[in-house]
Amino acid sequence: MEERGIYVGKAVITGGGTGLGRALAHRYAKEGYEIVLLGRTEKKLSMVRMEIIQQGGQAESYICDVTEPASVAEAVRQLDRIDILINNAGIGIFGELSTLKEEDIDKMLDTNIKGTILMTQKAFPLLKVSEGRVLNIISTAGLRGKVNESVYCASKFAVRGFTESLQKEWEDQPMSATAVYMGGMNTPFWSDSDHVADPSRLKGPEGVADKIFAEDDRRKEIKVDS
Repeated sequence: MEERGIYVGKAVITGGGTGLGRALAHRYAKEGYEIVLLGRTEKKLSMVRMEIIQQGGQAESYICDVTEPASVAEAVRQLDRIDILINNAGIGIFGELSTLKEEDIDKMLDTNIKGTILMTQKAFPLLKVSEGRVLNIISTAGLRGKVNESVYCASKFAVRGFTESLQKEWEDQPMSATAVYMGGMNTPFWSDSDHVADPSRLKGPEGVADKIFAEDDRRKEIKVDS
């Protein structure tokens, strides 16, 4: 069993069952954080939770659909503390604008924008008590437009605006908000898409998680080279 660090706080991670969320959960757990995994798929969350516990860490998990206010409120209600909120849950549906269905647009806007806002809003009272911080996983889609990513980029630009506004809103308060920008990774994010021909050529989420953790010091931006 791997020996873990001294408990240093509680990190809540949305979309914690796969990809970057899973990698971040392992990275923060390794440094002594108690991990709270949130997501829609119980099996995936349970697997990550058990991985962390088997390696000597602390973790719990709750089903949470970030697009549903009642689900978000119930997940946060079960927590006694939040030191870090990592808004990682997100989806991308790609293609020319004319090919996107209204359902596709709603899914991206509800998950990427509304989900991030709802989680932050509901977590705010606990973050204020702990003088905690929020990390919003935005990706480079929040920095520049991309072919066949019009609505996805729109959603990420919105999260960028939300994060920058929080930074101004919280200037005289002890909480902080950080925008995290990184390129594509080799994760299940691409499982149902042919937008990236060969995801295996992309960097792995573990290195990205290392970079995020290393620079998680309340700075306004973290940029991970693509």
